[in-house]
Amino acid sequence: MFEKIQNEQFDEERALYNIKNAEIVDCTFAGPSDGESVLKEGRNYQVKNCTFSLRYPMWHANGFELNNSSMDEKTRAPLWYCQNGKIDDCEINGIKCLRECDNVSVSGCRILSDEFGWKCRNISISDTVINSVYFLFESSDVEIDKLEMSGKYSFQYMNNLHITNSKLDTKDAFWHSENILVENSVVKGEYLGWFSKNLTFINCHIIGTQPLCYCENLKMINCTMEDTDLAFEYSDVEADISGHIVSVKNPKSGVITADSVGEIIEEDAIMPCNGRVFIRKNECLKTGTNG
Repeated sequence: MFEKIQNEQFDEERALYNIKNAEIVDCTFAGPSDGESVLKEGRNYQVKNCTFSLRYPMWHANGFELNNSSMDEKTRAPLWYCQNGKIDDCEINGIKCLRECDNVSVSGCRILSDEFGWKCRNISISDTVINSVYFLFESSDVEIDKLEMSGKYSFQYMNNLHITNSKLDTKDAFWHSENILVENSVVKGEYLGWFSKNLTFINCHIIGTQPLCYCENLKMINCTMEDTDLAFEYSDVEADISGHIVSVKNPKSGVITADSVGEIIEEDAIMPCNGRVFIRKNECLKTGTNG
C-alpha cells in the first residue's frame, strides 16, 4: 500500500531520504534551508505535479515515476545513478540531468540540460524537445522517436542507437559512435558522423558542410543532401542520394549514387581512395585510385 504525501513543502537535507512505496503529489521542494538530495535512495515511488528548486533531488532512485513536474536551473544534476524509471510530461532545466542511469524512459518533456544523458544505458526518449551540449555522451542501447534536439556535439562515443521521426539541429554529431541507425529524420549540422562505424541513414535529409568523413561502413538509403560540400572524405560508403551533392572529396571505398554532383575532388589524399561516384543511369563520374 502506498503512502500519500500531498501539498507539503520540503527544503531540508535529505528530507525524504530512502522513501519507499509512496505517492508524492503537489509538493514543493524549495526553501531557505536549501537542502540537497531530498529524495535520495528512494524506492518504488511516484512524484506528480511537484516543483523542484534544490540540488541533486533524485539520486539513486529505483522504480520511480516523475510526472507533470518541473525542475528549475537550481536543480543541478537532478537525476544520477537511477534505475527503472519513467519521466513524463516534465520541464527540466537542471544542468547534468540523467547521468549513469539504466532503463529510464523520457516522454512528452521539454528539457534544457547541457550535459544530458551521459554514460547511460537502455534509455528511451519520445515526443520530447531537448537543448543540450554533448547530448547522450558515451551512452548505449538508446531508442529515440519524435525528438526535436538542438545543441552541439551530440551522440558522441555512443553504441547501439536507433533514431526515428526526429529533427536534429546539431554539430559534430555521432563522432566515434558505433552501430547507429537513423530513419525518417532531418539532421542539420557541420561535420556529421566523423570517425563513426556502422552508421546508417534511411529516408533522411542531411544538411551541412563536410559530412560523413573517416566513416567505416557508412550506408545511406534513399536520402537527400543539402549544402553538403566536401562529403565522404576517407569513408567506406554505400550511398543512394536523391537529388544533388555539392561536392564529394576522396571517398576511400564504395559507391555513391546521386542525381547530380557539383564537383568531384581528387587531391592531397593521404591514402588510396578508390570510391566511385555515379549519377543516375550508371554514368560513372569517378573511379579514382589516388593516394
